[in-house]
Amino acid sequence: MLLFAAAIAPSRDERVSFLPRLQPGQALTYLVRFRSDKNVKTESTLVIPLAPTASQGDTRALLRLQILDVQQTGVRLVVRARSEFLGSDTGGPASKNTSQKKESLQQPLRPEGKPVEFTISPEGFAEKIIGLDALTSNQQQIWQEWLARFAMAWALPSPSAKIGDKWKTDQPESAPSPIAALSWVRDSTYVRDEPCAPAQLSVTGEVTPANAAADNCAVLLTTAKLVQKSSPKDATPEDFKLHQLKTMGFAKGSNEIITYISRSTGLVVRATEDATQQMDVVVAKADGSNGVRYNVDAKSQLEVLLLTQVPQAPPQR
Repeated sequence: MLLFAAAIAPSRDERVSFLPRLQPGQALTYLVRFRSDKNVKTESTLVIPLAPTASQGDTRALLRLQILDVQQTGVRLVVRARSEFLGSDTGGPASKNTSQKKESLQQPLRPEGKPVEFTISPEGFAEKIIGLDALTSNQQQIWQEWLARFAMAWALPSPSAKIGDKWKTDQPESAPSPIAALSWVRDSTYVRDEPCAPAQLSVTGEVTPANAAADNCAVLLTTAKLVQKSSPKDATPEDFKLHQLKTMGFAKGSNEIITYISRSTGLVVRATEDATQQMDVVVAKADGSNGVRYNVDAKSQLEVLLLTQVPQAPPQR
């Protein structure tokens, strides 16, 4: 019996492909929970364009993905897909109370807003995007957060690995910022394998374990540091220069991401992210006059869950 158990146990030397096994026509649904809190302290009343602003958000969204085409390019994939938000309570801040949320989710879940068509490049970037601008700013942020988790395997140096493997990547920060040349340095490790399974969403909006056999997931731990490659004495981005502005200061941040990838399908079953960022920046005119100092402290939590069952709208007659 011991010999038999050893024969069927996953080997630590066995390489696992993290790229999803997708087929045209395949449909997937993800639940995305995103909570953010950004505080901004200002030491001047002067209004500066493109400056950071305070915000808070607590969003829960359902996103359905339909695979349109899949092309293999060497060991990488090119995927063309269409996504759309579902329901009437999934695209905005979660400001309603529990009973209101349940009543809303009991309504038929129909597509909300314009679908977004896009292509995931072999490097994991979204290209040829159509329809994203038609979404609300909140939906756009949720979409981008979801895509970063869904396409994580594309961003790794190798699409396959064994337990214990480690990677280091350096990716420029794409979000607008008063600080130029920011980059995320990420260290990822294939930590272990764990049982996992997609979840299901009830008509009352509760997430429960799916009535399905447990899968086996590769668990990846990623720690990220926000690195500033510009000088604190002159950190002016190009778009600020266009407005005849100059910035000085620093930005830093750290993220911890845990990703569960199915060994059988390559799909991201669950991903969580805890992030903190700080920025202390002075924005002034190009000649150094009329300076405004901003101190920004931001925190966010993200969870992405693959669903097997979602309340569907009844057929229209």
